[in-house]
Amino acid sequence: MSLYSIIKKPVVSEKSQLLELTGVYTVIVDTKATKVDVRSAFERLYGVEVESVSIINTRPKFKNGGKAGIVMKRGIEKKALVKLASGSRLADFQKIQAEGKK
Repeated sequence: MSLYSIIKKPVVSEKSQLLELTGVYTVIVDTKATKVDVRSAFERLYGVEVESVSIINTRPKFKNGGKAGIVMKRGIEKKALVKLASGSRLADFQKIQAEGKK
């Protein structure tokens, strides 16, 4: 698995912004990625030391679609909470992620 295919995009929400202040970064990763894959990709791409990685598998969300019945609104995603070692920090995570996609 390629380093660039493991980390897809950052999660931008109030909770993730508050976690960034404590050195925990939230990203959406490939569904086949493991903790070891996420750790190595983060360390190689951003040049920081990772202390721990937590993985969250989200469930699909559904809505009622009238005649069509139940329609899937959002599929399954896998999120990773990456805690950096003390002293390690990313300057502007969203900006770094956007520049990497060009």
